Amino acid sequence: MPIPVIDFSKLNGEERAATMAQIANGCEEWGFFQLVNHGVPVDLLDRVKKVSSECYKMEREEEFFKNSTPVNRLNELVHKKTGDKLEGIDWEDVFLISDDYEWPQETPGFKETMMAYRAELKKLVEKVMEVMDENLGIPKGYIKKVFNGGDGDKAFFGTKVSHYPPCPHPEMVTGLRAHTDAGGIILLFQDDEVDGLEILKDGKWIDVQPIPNSIVINTGDQIEVLSNGRYKSVWHRVNAKSNGTRRSIASFYNPSYNATIAPAIELIEKENEKVNQIGYPKFVFGDYMSIYTEQKFLPKEPRFEAVRAV
Repeated sequence: MPIPVIDFSKLNGEERAATMAQIANGCEEWGFFQLVNHGVPVDLLDRVKKVSSECYKMEREEEFFKNSTPVNRLNELVHKKTGDKLEGIDWEDVFLISDDYEWPQETPGFKETMMAYRAELKKLVEKVMEVMDENLGIPKGYIKKVFNGGDGDKAFFGTKVSHYPPCPHPEMVTGLRAHTDAGGIILLFQDDEVDGLEILKDGKWIDVQPIPNSIVINTGDQIEVLSNGRYKSVWHRVNAKSNGTRRSIASFYNPSYNATIAPAIELIEKENEKVNQIGYPKFVFGDYMSIYTEQKFLPKEPRFEAVRAV
C-alpha cells in the first residue's frame, strides 16, 4: 500500500478540484504524501544530491565511523554478545542548517546550492499551506500568519541534512527512532535508491517508496492542533540498512518560538469554543518545544497535556 503520490502541477488546471481532494486525503488519512511536478527545478535537485553527498564524504563520514557515539556503542554491544538491541540512540549522521547557522566550509558549492534549494522549498511550502487553508475552510494565509506570530517572517525554516551509513548490524539499532514531528510542515527530499523510511498506518509500518525528485510532505504536531485534529501528525521511523548510505534532507517550516498555537476558531463548533472536542490546548510553541525535546520518542498526547499546564 504505497502512500499517495500527487501531481502538484495539476493545481493550476482543469484537475484542480481533484488535486485539492487528493491533498486533503493525504493530510486527513495519511499525514504523509509525495509531490511530483512540484516546481523545484530538477537540475537544482541534482546539485543538492551532489553537494550533500560530497559534504558527507569529505566532512562527515570518516568521523562518524572513527569516533561517533552510535558506532562506539554498537561495537560495545556487539562485543558483549547479549543479543540486545541498542536503545536510546540513532544510526544517523546529522547536522542542521538555516540562514543564521554556520555552514559546512570544505565542500565546494554547498552553501550556494543549499541556499537556492531552501528558497525554492520555502516558496513550495507557502503554496502547500495555502492549499491546507483552503481545504480546511480557514482564511487564506491563516497557517502562515499563526506560525509567524502575526505579520512578518518570524517562523523558523530549518533544514536537517542526514545520512544513514551502512550498518554492520542493522538488526541491533534503528536508523531513526519512531516519533512524530514537533513542528508544522516538513518537506523531505529523500534518497531515490536506498529506502528505509516507514510510517505507521492503521497499526502497520508502511514504506515511503523512493520516487526520484519527489518531495515528501508530512504534517507535524502543530498542524494537528491548528486543524483541531483533522490533520494528524504520524509516527515514522528510519530503519538501519546494511548496504548503501541513505541521504535524507528534511526542511521544517515551524512556528516562531513566541507563536501562540490553538485550534482555528472556524474548526471548533460555536457551542464548544472553550473546550474543543479533542481537547487540544492553547499554548506558546516555545513551551511545547521544551517538553518535546525531553519526550520526542514518546506518544504526543501526554505532551499536549503537559503543555496545557505551562
